[in-house]
Amino acid sequence: MAHKPIRKAIFPVAGLGTRFLPATKAVPKELLPVVDRPLIQYAVDEAIEAGIEQMIFVTGRGKGAIEDYFDIAFECETLQRERGKDLSALEGTRLAPGNAVFLRQQESLGLGHAIWCARDIIGDEPFAILLPDEFMKGTPGNGCMKQMVDAYEKTGGNLVCALEIPIEQTPSYGVIDPGARDGVLTEVKGLVEKPALGTAPSNLILPGRYILQPGVMKILETQEKGAGGEIQLTDAMASMIGQQPFHGVTFDGRRFDCGSKAGYIEANLAMALERADIGAHIRAFATAELAQG
Repeated sequence: MAHKPIRKAIFPVAGLGTRFLPATKAVPKELLPVVDRPLIQYAVDEAIEAGIEQMIFVTGRGKGAIEDYFDIAFECETLQRERGKDLSALEGTRLAPGNAVFLRQQESLGLGHAIWCARDIIGDEPFAILLPDEFMKGTPGNGCMKQMVDAYEKTGGNLVCALEIPIEQTPSYGVIDPGARDGVLTEVKGLVEKPALGTAPSNLILPGRYILQPGVMKILETQEKGAGGEIQLTDAMASMIGQQPFHGVTFDGRRFDCGSKAGYIEANLAMALERADIGAHIRAFATAELAQG
């Protein structure tokens, strides 16, 4: 059975990034670099790799730099050309006309509300959601969203990325109540947002990648506030279970929680070690530092 293709992706980027103050006082957390590419660029590249065409950025006050980042850098590009400099580093920072949409979430009412803000752009199409501070590193050509789109083409319905973590960490995440498993696919019987310690139905969490049917927008329209006093996407998704196919897709790759300082540093170190231009130097430096205790 053919399913409507996933052509659109929402990037919720309105958060204040307070865990990274004072840096985020002036720079959106989504533009913090992992080596030399900002977090948002990695997420957009992941979406493009999966065949997604239109990127929808739900921003907030003080996030205009994200829009500027995906625009033409006229002065920089002109000067570099005049000096005969290589411009390849800017590839991917300019999306095709009409393929980047920016809209505002005027109030901080939660992830569910941020997604609902894009309802008119999504229309009647299924869509993807990528949280940029969840850095999902797959193998070249087979990133997290590509794995999910491949699974969607077989199952249709709704899918979430699924990741196993230590059970004691589950109170910080949305957690899957699992059903039958078939390879990388796990039937989703229920979803619980930030369960109290000792009450989680599994250690399978939702690490910030989703493919959802447009019907979720109708649910979010009247969704009451949940955990944290916010409109939770997890609650809206939970009400769709049993109405449409709903699966978790176990991600084949590495996840770095760049919403935390430790995870952000880990991502920088991991990516730097893979680089041909600086990897050997960073490895030698890290080894020397560790040897000093």
